[in-house]
Amino acid sequence: NAEGRAFLTEARALLSNASRLEELGRNLASGSTGRLAIGYVEGAVHAGLVAGMLRQFRRDRPDFHLQLRSLRSAAQMEGLRQRSLDLGLVYSPAAADDPDIASTPLRHEPLVLAIPEDDPLADVADIQPHHLDGRVWITVVRQPDDTNRGQFLAACAEAGFVPDIAYETADPLTSLGLVSAGLGLATVQASLRTAAPPSILFRDMPWFGRMVSIHLAWRRQDRRAVIADLREAARREGSRE
Repeated sequence: NAEGRAFLTEARALLSNASRLEELGRNLASGSTGRLAIGYVEGAVHAGLVAGMLRQFRRDRPDFHLQLRSLRSAAQMEGLRQRSLDLGLVYSPAAADDPDIASTPLRHEPLVLAIPEDDPLADVADIQPHHLDGRVWITVVRQPDDTNRGQFLAACAEAGFVPDIAYETADPLTSLGLVSAGLGLATVQASLRTAAPPSILFRDMPWFGRMVSIHLAWRRQDRRAVIADLREAARREGSRE
């Protein structure tokens, strides 16, 4: 009768839902499915760490949903403490005695000098600080609470030259665009050579006291297998040159 058929339909639906819930429970327990929020700084993208780490992770856990957030280092640390983030790729590591957050270095990249191809410095094989004294520069300024300009000026003073900062940009790729237009010089992390316009030349500056360092940060008490897997994927990617 109709009541019996309706009961059978409902029973089958309940059994089907129970089966799906049981499978979901098994997947969550094994760490094969779920959601994670990962923060990153732009330098981690330029260094290839974000793409490389997630490429490896996706091969092992294709059903995991990852949310990526571009955030400054301080915001990522706060997100880890507030549990709105699960992992962070940051410039500044946690303090060694931080009771909540642990971190490990992934990559240290030197800064290189970007110059227009028709600049007189293009003919200088070994650029030294005195070649840069008084030259027009382009720097990245990150708001709010920028520290990059001050750190750049301090490194220049330590190296022995004074830059004339004429242009400020929000990111290093924009800076490279201005260098390409012949508006000045810039320093960028070495991995950006491959993303630069062909009209830019790069020179090493082993005497310049700044580097770009990327660290992975996570909560000390987060012992999930999926976090351990992502940490290992990041470590492997960070060891690549």
